[in-house]
Amino acid sequence: MAQPGMAPPGSLAAAVERASALLATDAAGAGREAEAILRLAPNDPRALLILASARRRTGDFEAARSVLVPLAQAYPRAALTQYELGVVLGAQGQEAAALVALRQAVTLNRDLAEAWRALGERLFAAGDLAGAEQAFAEHARAAVRDPALRPAAEALFAGRSEEAERLLRQHIGRHPDDPAAAQMLGEMFGAQGRHADAEILLVHALDLAPDQPGARFAYAEALFRQQKASEAIPHLERLLASDPADPVYRNLFAACLGLVGEEARETLLYEALLADFPRQPKIWLNYGHALRTIGRRDEAVAAYKRCMALAPGLGDAYWSLANLKVAAFEPAEVQAMRAQLARPDLPEIDRLHLNYALGKALEDQRDDAGAFRHYTAGAAIRRAQGGYDADETTTQMRRSKALFTSGFFAARAGAGADTSDATPIFVIGLPRSGSTLVEQILASHSAVEGTMELPDIGHLARDLDRADARYPLGLSELAAADFKALGETFLARTQVHRKLGRPFFVDKMPNNFQHLGLIALALPGARILDVRRHPLGCGFSAFKQHFAQGQAFSYDLTDLGRYYADYVELMGHMQGVLPGRVHRVIYEDLVADTEVQVRRLLAHCGLPFEPACLDFHRNDRAVRTVSSEQVRRPIFHEGVDQWRRFEPWLDPLKAALGDAMTNWRS
Repeated sequence: MAQPGMAPPGSLAAAVERASALLATDAAGAGREAEAILRLAPNDPRALLILASARRRTGDFEAARSVLVPLAQAYPRAALTQYELGVVLGAQGQEAAALVALRQAVTLNRDLAEAWRALGERLFAAGDLAGAEQAFAEHARAAVRDPALRPAAEALFAGRSEEAERLLRQHIGRHPDDPAAAQMLGEMFGAQGRHADAEILLVHALDLAPDQPGARFAYAEALFRQQKASEAIPHLERLLASDPADPVYRNLFAACLGLVGEEARETLLYEALLADFPRQPKIWLNYGHALRTIGRRDEAVAAYKRCMALAPGLGDAYWSLANLKVAAFEPAEVQAMRAQLARPDLPEIDRLHLNYALGKALEDQRDDAGAFRHYTAGAAIRRAQGGYDADETTTQMRRSKALFTSGFFAARAGAGADTSDATPIFVIGLPRSGSTLVEQILASHSAVEGTMELPDIGHLARDLDRADARYPLGLSELAAADFKALGETFLARTQVHRKLGRPFFVDKMPNNFQHLGLIALALPGARILDVRRHPLGCGFSAFKQHFAQGQAFSYDLTDLGRYYADYVELMGHMQGVLPGRVHRVIYEDLVADTEVQVRRLLAHCGLPFEPACLDFHRNDRAVRTVSSEQVRRPIFHEGVDQWRRFEPWLDPLKAALGDAMTNWRS
């Protein structure tokens, strides 16, 4: 064994190989080995590179730079040298020079994965979101080392997703225990929005390779996208324990905290991220969302405008400002939106958001024709992305009507979980019907805790949907104990949102009207409020709203009308077979005669009247829906008939509504 200060034994090549191998586990030891080699061969470029890398890894950036600058000059086409130099220059704050070196590294070796990652990180810090995303995509491609998976990686990078999926499925069929293939296919499904499929594959990848951080992060993101934030958080905490500075981990962790009601921690995390990455527009955007949720409106506006200044083409920033629904755009901002929409190279997602934002700006200016034109353009982009089948919604409604009869419920009387300690109040209906207002009124009562639009009933329904027994038909096969277990699962999963320990809590997922039978069986003590608004008012309000996720029916007026009609038909049936279980709240009546309607809905929930419910706008709770700023003001009448300005364009909605156009109150 070599002694300190002595030349390593064996050949120079063997010594270099040994020193290089040490870099990953013992950077200081690798540096000593390199110094020993250089005493025998002072100008050996391999030993110089190892020495520089060792110094960089131990945090001595200036010493690393003093080696790398002359080495890069002597060997300008050495990709690894350019990579090391780029990392060191970036660590020293020399951003422009770092980008030059890293771009040179990936030009010299397109398969140098670590250089692509470093380039992406530098571009991210510089605020170049598109450049960073491209670099990270190249990193994902280059990081695939297995020759058998390289064709799929290249196809995926080139946008040939069908080919990539076919190749990956073939490979997994031959090698079912290959974690890299499962991870790649899972990540591909996640990028396509197939998050449930991604979850399955990524669980498998982690079972095979639990120490793979890429798979763990992709899994956490798949959970987050399905609003399973409480399940994602432990995985992110594990990732952050090993790499606490990683901005991507921190950003997703902050978003997850917001979904479980940890808004204070969420906000602090975004502030820390902005201290490190002040030029990153997406963090400013997320920070604005967090501020909006907790009612810091002026600061949210400032955050969105900072985002717009950093990324003038980022449509989501303009739409987020429009979505506050209380801040008018300045003339220069309207002109900026028009200029961006005129760009032929504007990404589709930004075009979508800018159309919705400009529609809101023109509506505020009372240019109704122009506003409707831009709302329609935005909706057309969203609808073209697919994912909604109006016939399937109608079929589902008919399945429910056929299954849920008075006899069906009578035969299962007494099933379900005990809700005496935590009674859910389900606020159901359609989005933009006034459900956030009803929730805010309820959450202002001393016995009620407001939460958010909880996804858990929908998750339970999805888990019950099988090819051999399409939901809800499979409910007929369940015993009383099964319904009790379903109810207890719901209560356990929603516990994370119940911070105050009050005896009642609100779940205001509007689409839960589709699962009223499941709710009645699994949670027999639940209170149910059906919030309903004039179909043209509700329909137009939903049509001009771009939702972060879900509500795929809302991007076409005909689809909207059919959905509303199906909702009215199903609710009419359910009120017949479950008499007294559902209390209807008509939004227009609530606005016109607030106290009377509030007393009625509280009585249905078994709650005494409290004056605070009329002062709901003084409640400073976090509100995550698009109506957050509206419910922080007293009842206002102006918005009730606002849809009438747009009635000339709503004929497709009227036609699709059918009888629901006139019997929506009944």
